[in-house]
Amino acid sequence: MHTITLNGCETPIAVGKIICLARNYVAHAHELGNEVPTEPVLFIKPASSMIFKGDQVEIPPYSDDCHHEVELAVLIGTAGKNISAADAMSHIAGYGIAIDMTLRDTQAKLKEKGFPWEKAKGFDTSCPISSFVAADQINDPHNLTIQLSVNGHLRQDSNTAPAGVGRVISGDIMTTMIEGVGTLQVSVK
Repeated sequence: MHTITLNGCETPIAVGKIICLARNYVAHAHELGNEVPTEPVLFIKPASSMIFKGDQVEIPPYSDDCHHEVELAVLIGTAGKNISAADAMSHIAGYGIAIDMTLRDTQAKLKEKGFPWEKAKGFDTSCPISSFVAADQINDPHNLTIQLSVNGHLRQDSNTAPAGVGRVISGDIMTTMIEGVGTLQVSVK
């Protein structure tokens, strides 16, 4: 079983699935040359893709182009289905930091053929993730400073509407920060 921690809660929380949004930032979609969709584009990372502070991302041997993108992770604490926008925030238990690791060369080949992206997005170690802070500790999750550095060089410096992906290689150290949420540091094997 794969678990995460919510600060202030002694019991680890089991992770069932990691649902990710793609192309939800206009600037990021343009950065990668993608059209902006009219509906959310979702993909899933398996719980086995999670690693934590101090762990290492392992780039699979079938890729030579692994990219990072820091994300605000949202911990859903109350189950629901067909939730209205007005009620959505009441289902959030906490916020954390996640790094969406993507094998861009593999993803491009899959996209050309119309195949799912999981091989490029869901490999083991593709989701470094921090512990979570309680949702009531964050006043406005839509406007938080968000940063990612590689080997001490700032690569993403925005807010929770970010752009800024970039390549990492073996030996790199990624350090992230989201205002009010915390920090996360992992390396690349």
